[in-house]
Amino acid sequence: MAGICPACGIAYQKWLDRQAQNQDQQPKQADDQSSSFTVAESVSLSQRIKALAFYVPENVEPLGFWGRVFLLGVFFIWGWSFILGGISWESIGGSFLHNVILPFHEFGHVLFSPFGRFMAILGGSLFQVLMPLGLMLAFLIKQRDAFGASIMLWWSGQSFIDISPYIADAPYRAIPLIRGMGEEAHDWGNLLTMTNSMDMAMPLARMSFGIGSLLMLMGCAWGAYVLYLQKGKLSH
Repeated sequence: MAGICPACGIAYQKWLDRQAQNQDQQPKQADDQSSSFTVAESVSLSQRIKALAFYVPENVEPLGFWGRVFLLGVFFIWGWSFILGGISWESIGGSFLHNVILPFHEFGHVLFSPFGRFMAILGGSLFQVLMPLGLMLAFLIKQRDAFGASIMLWWSGQSFIDISPYIADAPYRAIPLIRGMGEEAHDWGNLLTMTNSMDMAMPLARMSFGIGSLLMLMGCAWGAYVLYLQKGKLSH
């Protein structure tokens, strides 16, 4: 009879079928386990990010809390003054914060100079928007200060806005540069010339302004929510 050993009479076919069934199930089980590990890691990572972004100490001092409330109000109003002012060199370039950003912009040129002329020119604008984001991570990870991190996100947004009139000025090179530099030192005039995309000056300026406005509002909303959470932990 098929599937039965003629010598000993054992039905070996059933054993073979069972082995094949077990082998089919093992890869499926391995895939299920791998999938569950991936989901668990994803959930764990999202939980860690959430814990950092909305960290609240067990006890919040009232004086410090109300000081942060006042500070958030200042940044919110200040942010709206930039947003409502639009892409205007007079209002943006004349801001106190522009003079604070300027040294970081100049350092960016030096920092990125080993990567070629294009990156050395772009490095000024690039570093001035990345530096506040680096500080944001430092506030989150090192200081466990979610509110401070939200203000750094606001600052990165303001840095994007700070760049926008510089980009818009690329075809004209009319903005006065530091240390009496001539038109040949205009970052975005050079960048858009090198990439043959001078016609993109205004769209890029609007994009930078839009990103900046969004980040500033996100920073204020984040800070407000952190303060809402901290209010429940006020010490008495």
